[in-house]
Amino acid sequence: MRGEDTPQGRSSSPVVGGLQLAMGNTIRAFVAFIPADRCQNYVARDLREMPLDRMVDLSGNRLCRFPVHVCSFQELVKLYLSDNRLNSLPPELGQLQNLQILALDFNNFKALPQVVCTLKQLCILYLGNNKLCDLPRELSLLQNLRTLWVEANYLTKLPEVVCELSLLKTLHAGSNALRLLPGQLQRLRELRTIWLSGNLLTDFPPVLLHMPFLEVIDVDRNSIRYFPSLAHLSSLKLVIYDHNPCRNAPKVAKGVRRVGRWAEETPEPDPRKARRYALAREESQEAQLPALPPPLLPTNS
Repeated sequence: MRGEDTPQGRSSSPVVGGLQLAMGNTIRAFVAFIPADRCQNYVARDLREMPLDRMVDLSGNRLCRFPVHVCSFQELVKLYLSDNRLNSLPPELGQLQNLQILALDFNNFKALPQVVCTLKQLCILYLGNNKLCDLPRELSLLQNLRTLWVEANYLTKLPEVVCELSLLKTLHAGSNALRLLPGQLQRLRELRTIWLSGNLLTDFPPVLLHMPFLEVIDVDRNSIRYFPSLAHLSSLKLVIYDHNPCRNAPKVAKGVRRVGRWAEETPEPDPRKARRYALAREESQEAQLPALPPPLLPTNS
C-alpha cells in the first residue's frame, strides 16, 4: 500500500525490469559466497557516479555499514536502504540536504540516528520493521514531512513529537504495542490517513473523534469492544475495524465504506430486535406447518 515512491512500488519497462531482475539474481548469487564486508565493497564499486535519476537503491544488500562516499552525491533526492543490517548512519549523511525520500525500513535500528533529523527536505520517511522504542525530539525539525512509517517497531505509545509534524498527511503506526493516542494528535490538521492495525487498543481513540478531516481510519486487529458513532466525521471515506471483539459497528455517514462485522448497508442487529425477530419467525414457521389429522377416538368393541 505504499505507492510508487517505495522500493516495492517503483516501476520500469519490461525489458529494463527483466534485466534488473536477472542482474539482481546474479549479484545475489555471487555475494552469497563472500563475506558481508566484501559484499559492501562490491555494492560501493557500482556507485562511483551520481545517478542520472538522483536515486540510489541499496535495498537488500546485507549492508552493515553505510557506504560513506554516497554522501558526496549532494543532489540525491531518493535513498533506499531497506532490508539491510544497519543500526547506525554516518554524520556525513547530513550532506544530502536535497533528500526527499529516505527508506530505512527492515533494518536493526534501536534509535533513529540524529543525522536523519537534519535532512529538512524529507517528505517521506520509512522506519518500519526496526527496533525503535521512541523517536527523538529533533524529529520535529522535519517540517516538510508528509508521510511517516513507523509500523512493526516496539512503540508502546505514539511519540508526542509526531504531533509536531504539521504537514503530515499519512501516518502508519500499525503492529506496535499502542494502547492509546495522545490528544495533541488533533493538531495535525493535514492528516488524512492513519493506520493503527495490530496494536493493543481496547477503546476507539477519542482524539480521532475530533479530527473531521480524516479520510481513512484503520483500527483492524485491536481489542476494541465498542465503537462510538463516526457519522460526524465529514471527510471520512473508509474505516477498517475488522478483527476486533466489538459488539457493534461504527455508525458512519452515507457513502462511507466500512470493513468489518455488520459492514453491509443494513445496520448491525440490535439484541432485542433480533430476539423479537427470532420469535416472530418461529411463530410464522409454526403457522405454516401442515394441519395434523384429528386424534383417533377410542372405539368400543
